[in-house]
Formats: sequence, structure tokens, C-alpha cells
Amino acid sequence: MKKSIICLILGIFLLLQTKAQVENPFGNPLIPDMIADVSIQEIDGLFYCYATTDGYDQGLETSGPPVVWMSKDFVHWSFSGSYFPAAVKEKYWAPSKAVAANDRYYIYPTINGYMYAAVANKPVGPFKLARGKDEFYKSFTSATLLQTKDPSGIDAEIFVDDDHQAYVFWGKRHVAKLGRDMISVDTAQIISTPRKGYSEGPIFFKRKGIYYYLYTIGGDEKYQYAYVMSKVSPLGPFEHPKEDIISTTNYERRIFGPGHGCVFNLEGTDDWYFAFLEFGRRSTNRQTYVNRLKFNEDGTICPVDLTMEGVGALRKVKQEKKIWLDTIYASSVSEPLTIEPMKDTRFKRTEYFLPLFAADGANGSRWMAANGDSAKWIVADLGVSKKIQRSEVSFVRPTAGHAYLLEASTDGSVWESYGGSEDVKVQSPHIDLINKKYRYLRIKILKGVAGIWEWSIY
Repeated sequence: MKKSIICLILGIFLLLQTKAQVENPFGNPLIPDMIADVSIQEIDGLFYCYATTDGYDQGLETSGPPVVWMSKDFVHWSFSGSYFPAAVKEKYWAPSKAVAANDRYYIYPTINGYMYAAVANKPVGPFKLARGKDEFYKSFTSATLLQTKDPSGIDAEIFVDDDHQAYVFWGKRHVAKLGRDMISVDTAQIISTPRKGYSEGPIFFKRKGIYYYLYTIGGDEKYQYAYVMSKVSPLGPFEHPKEDIISTTNYERRIFGPGHGCVFNLEGTDDWYFAFLEFGRRSTNRQTYVNRLKFNEDGTICPVDLTMEGVGALRKVKQEKKIWLDTIYASSVSEPLTIEPMKDTRFKRTEYFLPLFAADGANGSRWMAANGDSAKWIVADLGVSKKIQRSEVSFVRPTAGHAYLLEASTDGSVWESYGGSEDVKVQSPHIDLINKKYRYLRIKILKGVAGIWEWSIY
């Protein structure tokens, strides 16, 4: 009992400390994980988010495995396993959206520095290479592409026009028609843009008869998106709007390097959205945010008023009521991490890892245990015993997998095992059904990164 009282006092102290001194500088990104280079789409009432998995601490040398996050409402996201099993151990970057054609789905990721076409019967996979490895290399480095004198390519973006002709756009302003097989590539050309220099992460879409080509310039904190537009075809000719920069670093709001993302809209509406990665944690430790995209009457794009607040639910789905966590405390807390901008250090950010951040409903904050903590537990105190239906926990670096133990207690002293898994499972969130009255729940992390983005109790 003495131990539980000490833990309760510690939890109250951390709660007061959080409210009084600590803010979450990373707001509410779309996904409770480090991801970048997203392609977002809605298929049959379900949102899909294909992306680069970040957070593996080796820079551009590697990536996490390919997973597709799915959501019914654009707020609650989940994945289970990999949609491209053969690529789990490869450097897997910047997948396109899944394109429906020939009664199948095609996706175009960059694997180990080369673009590929992969195919599956469903948008959730499993995908496999549409051709043999060497054959696919040739499809993008053939004589037709050599006409551009630069056969290399990353970051494929696919656009299918109203006449069902498909186009592939990729880094360094390249574009080419795709054959009906969605694999063969026609003669490539380079889109002329007023802003020169290296470019990647192309975005292409059509709205009210106007084609829009978005391209990045710069990188790191200098990442920006510029655009050109055409009223003729996906191949141009393109007009160059005077105000062509639509996203750029906002130091005052502490939004750094808004880069490679996507544009999408809700089918049957003129509601458009712009997704972008944010470079705030440096290197390949990025998260993705979504803002509204607006247009002027002449069809030009309004510069995006970048925020980290998110856009909330885009579809109405009945949700169960969450239980407010009166107090939450943990076996330890990681040291704060101060992140200084590369250019203007007045706008540095400090990331804290307090337990309450695991239950604040914001995907940009997390609890992390201290290095060397062998216990690695976190406790939710509901204040009084309440009927608990289930627990959902989104761990930090979920694509590496976790094993954990879920325990429950009425008094904080005697604990019952009530869920979890001793085997490492690659998914998010991890769900445990309880359907009983308890005051306390405790998660002990057995394997995997000792941290939690979000813990929801219903």
C-alpha cells in the first residue's frame, strides 16, 4: 500500500508539473508515429495512408518497414503487419497511392533508391513486384528515359486523367505516360518550372479542369512547395503563377521544413487537403500534418496557412466515450530533448516525455521511459472504479513491434493480468478487451521501444 501511495503522489506531482510548465510543441499530427512522404486516399469509405516509416535513427541509410495506416474517420488510425512483406527489410521510401487498374491495385514505392511497380488484389495488400526486379529497373531506365539524360528516379506520383490515361511523375521534374499495363513507361520529359535546383516529392492533381503540378525546392528547414498549373494537359504547357510558393517554414509557429506530402479531396466535394512532413526533429524523425487547401476564384492556390492542429474528422463515425484519466504516472521519464533550428535558434523547441502526454489525445506528444529503466511501466488511475470495456495503446515505433503485459487493479496494490502479449506483435493500436470494473490499469513493456504515443481507455 505504501508503494501505491508513493506512486500516486508522484503521479499528482507530474500532472501538476505538466499543466504548469510543459507544452507539447508538436501539436496534433495525423498519425501516432514518425512518418513522411505520405500518399493519402479514400477507397470505399476507408482512408489509406501509405508513407515512409521514420524513427529508425540511421538517417537516409534505412527506413522502417512498409505499413499502410487506415481510418474510417481520419482521426483514429490503425495498421497490422506489412502490406509489402518482401520489402520489410529493404530501404522503403515514398510510396505512391494505390491506383486501381486492370481489376487490381498498383503502387509505386522507391526501394533501395529505385522506383518500382507493385501489384495486389486489394489496397491493403499484400503487394508483390509487378515484374522481375531487373525488368522493372529497365522500365524506368530504358532508352526512352535516357532521352532526358537522367534515368535515375525516386518519389513516384501517379495521376490518372478522365480518359483513363495514367501518368507517372517523379523527382527532378520528370513526367511520362504509363502504358495500359501500368508498368511500361512512354517517352519521358522534364517539366519546366520558374524555380530551378533539385526537386523531389512531386504532387499532381486536377480540379475544375485545371491540372496542378507541385514540386519541392530546397530541403531540411529550407523545404518549400511551389507549383505550376495547366488548362491543357498533364504534360503542359504550364502557367507560372506569380505567387507560386504555397508552403514554407514558419519560425514563429515553429513549423520547420514543410516538405514531401500529398494533396487529396473528399470525393463528391470541393474540400481539398494538403499533407506535409515537418522537419522539426531533424533527419528521418519526421511527422506528418494535414491542413486545408484553398483556391482563389481564378484557380490559383492560396498559400497554406500552416498549423499543427490537424483537420479533425472528415467522416462521421460513431465513437465510444473515452474515460478521462484522472492521474497517470510511470516508472520513469526520459530527459527532455531540446531541438534548435538550423537557422534561427530563437525558435528552439523542447520536447518533454511526461506520462500525461500518453493520454492527451495529441499524436505529437508521447511518454518515454528513461534510458536504463528495466521496469518500463505506466499506470492510469481513473479516480474511482469504473466499468472498462477496452484499452487501446499506440506504442512509439510500432512497426518494430512490441510485447507487453496489461494489468488491472481496484486498489493499486493487488494486480491481475488482463491482457497484452508475450510475443512481439507489429500493429497499432494494441487492443485488449476488459469488460469489468477497475480503478487502475498498468502497462508493462516487455519488448520494443519503451514509449507510448497514445493510450485510450473506453
